[in-house]
Amino acid sequence: MYQAAENRYKKMEYRRCGRSGVLLPMVSLGLWQNFGLEKPLQEQREILLKAFDMGITHFDLANNYGSPAVGKAEENFGEILKSDLGKYRDELMVSTKAGFDMWPGPYGNWGSRKYLMASLNQSLKRMGLEYVDIFYHHRPDPETPLEETMGALADMVRQGKALYVGISNYGDQEAREAVLMLKRMGVPCLIEQPRYNLFERGAEEGLFDTLLENGVGCICYSPLAQGALTDKYLKGIPQGSRAARQGTTVGGRYLSEEKLDQIRQLNELALERGQTLARMALSWVLREKAVTSVLIGASSVKQLEDSTSCLENLKFTQEELERIDSILK
Repeated sequence: MYQAAENRYKKMEYRRCGRSGVLLPMVSLGLWQNFGLEKPLQEQREILLKAFDMGITHFDLANNYGSPAVGKAEENFGEILKSDLGKYRDELMVSTKAGFDMWPGPYGNWGSRKYLMASLNQSLKRMGLEYVDIFYHHRPDPETPLEETMGALADMVRQGKALYVGISNYGDQEAREAVLMLKRMGVPCLIEQPRYNLFERGAEEGLFDTLLENGVGCICYSPLAQGALTDKYLKGIPQGSRAARQGTTVGGRYLSEEKLDQIRQLNELALERGQTLARMALSWVLREKAVTSVLIGASSVKQLEDSTSCLENLKFTQEELERIDSILK
């Protein structure tokens, strides 16, 4: 029978999420990959329980997380809630999302009220929960009126199926409109989840300012550029690695010869700071004032422990920041 570590809250640091009453761990665990059929359930269980023992209270899911992308991560998470973590439910922040293709036909994608409500009901059933702590709209829908999408989010809170709502992958102007619309509906937007890492800094172009101005929290995903900002590719792309497979996002987006050279230079700086490249990349994301938490993935307990070690050195000198900018220019 699992018993959580008694000192778990002494191992993690927490930040307030915007101007809300919510504190999030500075490192949160995402179940995007490794929590479907990719790993035995026992290995997933070990990672999740270790995370909670380390003070990670926030677990981030979506309807299409895990392989196959039909709710498998939610199903597995529900199994581990039932067997181990359920008695700690009131200590957990569980989030899920909808916005990408999930089932056939015209009602299984994007941002209609029909899709979002149905998806949340399915997610609750898969996880065995009465409510989620945060429900996100996963991406902007260019066809559905924003009023319909935000109205569905607001009603989820009123119905008690979500305690808070958020948005993901919204740009600056889109986020501003969504935040103000939810405010008018009497249901504040708790948090935004953008992609943000050393290579992808679009959130700095207005989005962070918008979130700070409106008291909205921020949790950044893909902070390690899907593994590119680790020591895995310092000597090139290994045969058999995920990036070596044709059509993978990590290989096509992050591992050009130019970027591989930048990765090596960033690694040199990380070593001078007494960090691995992965730890420095996470620390760099957390340096941003608007960022509440950084969302990591983990394929093992060891990787989880290594990532959370970023909290040991969060400070950057101005010279280090300028050197990073010079490398990436």
